[in-house]
Amino acid sequence: MELEIIKSKNYEIRGQKVMFDFDLAEMYQVETRVLNQAVKRNINRFPEDFMFQLTKSEWNNMLSQFVMTSRLKRPKSAIPLAFTEHGVVMLSSILRSEIAIKVSVLIVRAFVAMRQLLLNPPLDRLTELQREITELKAYIEDVFTDYSDINEDTRMQLELINNLLAELQAQKRIAEKPRNPIGYKTDN
Repeated sequence: MELEIIKSKNYEIRGQKVMFDFDLAEMYQVETRVLNQAVKRNINRFPEDFMFQLTKSEWNNMLSQFVMTSRLKRPKSAIPLAFTEHGVVMLSSILRSEIAIKVSVLIVRAFVAMRQLLLNPPLDRLTELQREITELKAYIEDVFTDYSDINEDTRMQLELINNLLAELQAQKRIAEKPRNPIGYKTDN
């Protein structure tokens, strides 16, 4: 099972990265009800920071924002459980099959990889281009500072570089604009 598949089944709810019971059951190759029964038999291993039940409005909000055809097969009354990274680790202790252990290791690796991406985002190409253009602009200005007569073509080229840099910065601001979080808002 690839990390990308696992990452795609991660959602942010209540400010936490979670996975739903039905996705975990599919990965562990058990029925959702079997997974949930095992959790209920061991409920003391799953405090609220490990696992929580979505509210009806949270679940309806999730359904309205995503096309989740496989999830729609759930009974309408069945609201899923959401497991945090710690809850997924705990699942491997109650689902003792070889597949459960292997899948838990992969899921934890996916959570860690996502955390690393958030903490250390890769240097994007736009930032690199902006840095190079700024260096080029500074170099050109330094070269022509020595000459008292910059011709009109050179001034036009410098103006074009300035315009391009401004446009790239505007595009970056738009790309970095924070997205609205998905999930239920709580009054804290």
